Amino acid sequence: MNVRTPDPYPGWLSEEDLYEARQRLPMVYVEAVPVRCDPLGYVTEVGLLLQATPEGRMVRSFVSGRVMYRETIRGALLRHLEKDLGPLALPQLPPTLVPFAVAEFFPSPSQSGLTDERQHAVALAYLIPVTGECSPRQDALELSWLTPEEALSPEIYAEFSGGRGDLLRQALASAGWGR
Repeated sequence: MNVRTPDPYPGWLSEEDLYEARQRLPMVYVEAVPVRCDPLGYVTEVGLLLQATPEGRMVRSFVSGRVMYRETIRGALLRHLEKDLGPLALPQLPPTLVPFAVAEFFPSPSQSGLTDERQHAVALAYLIPVTGECSPRQDALELSWLTPEEALSPEIYAEFSGGRGDLLRQALASAGWGR
């Protein structure tokens, strides 16, 4: 069973070319942690996607995807947010696109603690406030809005794959949560 999101631009790279590129080059990604905020801008909820792996395991994740050739970071973020959360999510991109972290994923365990068995990837990670109605699309089975405490609970933390639970801790710390 293939649960991968279909590439909306199939002419970009064929599956074979993508496989070859992943074996030779780091791939550039964006990771977006959708959040709901109170009127003062404090994070009150975190949106986590529930997805099935090809092996049938259920994992928690964020909005994530490749940056395409000649695509801006802002454009990639909006494209992936709409693809995963729906067209009415109304994400609020910040005026400056400085990420809260630059995450390095490796095909095997490394110093970064982040893994992606397919490739070496560099992801610019953002905390993105969302104000609209969200409905998971593509390969996401569910979108859960959890308080920061719930999102970092041992039960939910254990559902993250590839070290993304640590990335969530960094995201919330960058917003001043957990001091």
